[in-house]
Amino acid sequence: MKLWIPFAISAGSLLTIASFVGAGWDAPPVESTQIGFRGTGMYIHRDVEKQEALKVANVVPPAPWQADPAGDKARDLYENVQVLGDLSDDQFNQFMASITEWISPEAGCNYCHNPENLASDEVYQKVVARRMIQMTQAINVDWSAHVGQAGATCYTCHRGQAIPANYWYEDLAPKPAGGMTQNRAGQNVVAKFGGNSSLPQNVLKDYLLDAKQIRVHSTTALPTGTNLTGTKQTEATWSLMMHMSESLGVNCTTCHNSRAFNAWDESPPQRVTAWHGIRMTRDINANYMVGLTPVFPEHRKGPEGDTFKVGCASCHAGVQKPLYGVSMLQDYVDALGKKGPTEVPDFTTYQPGTTQRMAAAGAASPTAVSPAATANDPATASPPSETPAASPPAETPAATPPTDAPAAEPPAAAPPAATPPAN
Repeated sequence: MKLWIPFAISAGSLLTIASFVGAGWDAPPVESTQIGFRGTGMYIHRDVEKQEALKVANVVPPAPWQADPAGDKARDLYENVQVLGDLSDDQFNQFMASITEWISPEAGCNYCHNPENLASDEVYQKVVARRMIQMTQAINVDWSAHVGQAGATCYTCHRGQAIPANYWYEDLAPKPAGGMTQNRAGQNVVAKFGGNSSLPQNVLKDYLLDAKQIRVHSTTALPTGTNLTGTKQTEATWSLMMHMSESLGVNCTTCHNSRAFNAWDESPPQRVTAWHGIRMTRDINANYMVGLTPVFPEHRKGPEGDTFKVGCASCHAGVQKPLYGVSMLQDYVDALGKKGPTEVPDFTTYQPGTTQRMAAAGAASPTAVSPAATANDPATASPPSETPAASPPAETPAATPPTDAPAAEPPAAAPPAATPPAN
């Protein structure tokens, strides 16, 4: 035996140990909670060191005051109040004070308003804010299966920032150099929106904007020819699951039974909540965020020109229940807990710095309508009845997966009271 071999092995071992110890690396203390039968691997693991920071980041701000619902309506007192006109004067001002703290505590009212003409729509942030209020109302009314009694407010995502900390956009960087690297299928780079993995980086576009099939898991041990999904589709689903897991600060067993990932009747109830959440997010992005693309300036869009969009982290911000399940909605029920007018303007006509009032689609040109002409016109200040755009899209048979496909969606025969519809 050559004498240098054991010395080389010893030196290599010492260098390996030093690289871990000397670099200051350590395994974080982990808190594990058993959520299923012993021996099934049903545990939730959390990094203890992160929990205190998460608690600080999820403190709920109190309402500035308890608003009086009595008194004159906002639409009768102020010009160009299109969505919140049914609030009393006190409720309206309470909500304006709150939304300022939630979104622009430093810039104040001027972030959305021209201080010389508060009724004007010339500041694009005001046009966006009005549509976001409609979106939040729709979330609380149409998607209670996901948000529950806690509901959502502007603060759920914004947390004192004009732009929420967590959003996504189409990301094609780094661009392939060409040749053999030309078609990497969006993989083999750090997927910023896929849990920083090397999995496909743009799957949120497929699953949280479009309605691409998520299920890839067969229900039979051997192939039957009905489930045609392959490795690429499976990796895309994994990337979505990584995004969801990182966004909520949980692992797979929060929604899935580790013994049978595909089985709905053996899954925790959180899986049904997540099913509704995926569809809610699609509705938000398709019917609210994308429609505002003409309004947003270029610096509020991604590198490919698409507007920033909502993902699971936008609300959850690292915890399983946003704000740890504490409800802020109770202080703003009339503003955000019910739907106001839902008609949508033609945003392609918007001209920042010029448009005085965004009229509902089909009405007069927004640039031709002045605040004075509409100040006392409730018919135009409060657009009527709801439109389908604010409601979740209808489920269609075309989206129903094959019978042996898995897991992200429940089977048709599931009891409707406990599980969502077939697709």
